[in-house]
Amino acid sequence: MKRNIIALDDIKKRITDLKGNSVNMEINKGRNKIDTFQAVVKHIYPSVFTVETFIENHSRSKTYSYFDVLCGDVKITPM
Repeated sequence: MKRNIIALDDIKKRITDLKGNSVNMEINKGRNKIDTFQAVVKHIYPSVFTVETFIENHSRSKTYSYFDVLCGDVKITPM
C-alpha cells in the first residue's frame, strides 16, 4: 500500500488555514491509546502550533509540532 507523501510546508499551510476554526483532533499516545477531543487552532509559529481545548468548563492550551502531523501521531479534521 502506497502512502501519500505530503511536504511539511503543505501541512503548515493547511493548519494556518484552520487558524481560529474548530477542529477534531486525534492524538496517538502509543500502545493503542488514542485521545480524541475538539479544539480551536489558536496560534501558528514556525515550528509548532497551539490549540485550545474546552473540557469540563476548563480551557487548556496544548502545543503540537508540524512533524507530529506529518508522522501521523496527530490527526486534525475540520468541523
